Amino acid sequence: MTEKKNLPWWKDAVVYQIYPKSFQDSDGDGIGDIRGIISRLDYLADLGIDAVWLSPVYCSPQDDNGYDISDYQDIDPMFGTLADMEELIAEAKKRNIRIIMDLVLNHTSDEHRWFLEAKKSRENPYHDYYVWRDGAEGELPNDMKASFGGPAWEWVPELKQYYFHQFSVKQPDLNWENPKVRREIYDMILWWMDKGVGGFRLDVIDQVAKEPDRKITNNGPRLHEFLQEMSRETFQKGDLITVGEAWGANTENAKLYSSPDGSEFSMVFQFEHMMLDQQPGKEKWDLAPLPFVKLKQCMAKWQRELYGRGWNSLFMDNHDLPRIVSRWGDDKEYREESAKMLATVFHGMQGTPYIYQGEELGMTNVKFEDITHYRDIETLNLYRERLENGYDPDDVMRSVYAKSRDNARTPMQWSAEKNAGFTDGTPWIEVNPNYIEINADSERRDPDSVFSYYRTLTHLRKEYPVFIDGKFELLMEEDEQIFAYTRTSSEGEMLVCANFSGEPAKCPLISGWKDARELIHNYHGDVTEELRPYEAVMLWKAGEN
Repeated sequence: MTEKKNLPWWKDAVVYQIYPKSFQDSDGDGIGDIRGIISRLDYLADLGIDAVWLSPVYCSPQDDNGYDISDYQDIDPMFGTLADMEELIAEAKKRNIRIIMDLVLNHTSDEHRWFLEAKKSRENPYHDYYVWRDGAEGELPNDMKASFGGPAWEWVPELKQYYFHQFSVKQPDLNWENPKVRREIYDMILWWMDKGVGGFRLDVIDQVAKEPDRKITNNGPRLHEFLQEMSRETFQKGDLITVGEAWGANTENAKLYSSPDGSEFSMVFQFEHMMLDQQPGKEKWDLAPLPFVKLKQCMAKWQRELYGRGWNSLFMDNHDLPRIVSRWGDDKEYREESAKMLATVFHGMQGTPYIYQGEELGMTNVKFEDITHYRDIETLNLYRERLENGYDPDDVMRSVYAKSRDNARTPMQWSAEKNAGFTDGTPWIEVNPNYIEINADSERRDPDSVFSYYRTLTHLRKEYPVFIDGKFELLMEEDEQIFAYTRTSSEGEMLVCANFSGEPAKCPLISGWKDARELIHNYHGDVTEELRPYEAVMLWKAGEN
């Protein structure tokens, strides 16, 4: 293949997300930790990934599993020490793996020293680090709701004021209108950059410019002003990957978030495709079948609109989402085939792929016997509120089984040994019982496993520049079973054809590609016009240079 252009390193990279609490426990307390991650770096190197995004490991009361930070510049003892973190960065670097930190900049914990000071008096210099409104007890400033349930305002009797929180009551929102807050944040980011981190993922970053009096939470008027200032003051001083999580992103503002000039972030996490299988205008718990044609149109829109003007993040799973093979595949009869098919479709597009821990094994959702086995604050609040509102408990549990964040948070399945090799102790959340059949030990030894398939995909991105710069064209747009597209560059053309269903499907495109090179295929045998259940293939035709 010809040499790739002089592009940022992250354009042909594959990122692996670790939820540290559930990845690997090294000390028997049932909670994953940094030393556990260090012990598994060779596994990650074998998979072929280039960077690891860590969900938060900072000091935290763990009200929202670490997304409530009490000290941005220290490590929570449950995960280890700052020295462990420095060792992880160094050991990863030896394997050409960069560490991406998760930054939660919209809010802190209510146990952060800033907030402890802010509550002391209205005159305290830290008071204006947060969002306050005067009022009387029981008379809320407005009717805004928090994402985790209940009102978005909390009364502080000693101040006779309410503070604003978009998430848990223990996660007060920071006041980005205050330049001192922004300066504190920038200095903290520069401190981590000096430690050698390779980048940052910015949690709910589109909500920092909130205007609660106008009921604006995301995409506030000053959002891009704030983000561009942060980028100038921090990110642009290093060779980093930065990704902004933006639930309210559309293709227009994503061009600002991920502009090639680097003025904000490298790329954006947007969730339009992940919200299709819920009832329109309802919550994620209100389940609906996946509208497959809409999914294709959605993905194609993001591929077309950002081509040359931005950069996509390619993901199906993360710590907030259920397991994709259970969601859009078949986690029983065709688990391996459908897991490979989904990976083929997403990894073939333009953007940076993200693999969430266990996705490369085809890990599935879990069905705990009852709600007492669940740990996620969002899930528990949902269950309580819906029962109070008269919902049938079985219907609520169906929603939990389908969409609970705990589906992604059960321990990593390393082996068929006790607790899946995750811990010698009692795991903080139970292991999915199917670890006996689905685990890394067996898959690494099997050339036909989901793991081996993902490893091939990560290597293909390095070998074929068409993954990076090929133009996307959606084919068979209205077909109810086939997801097909081409990626075309000056070097040639790649065809991706995938049967997104459990029934055979006709794909006449194949007949025109009989002499093409097969890059990857999730079944043995020839590729024909009739694709088997969840069959997927990538084909390559070199250009005539």
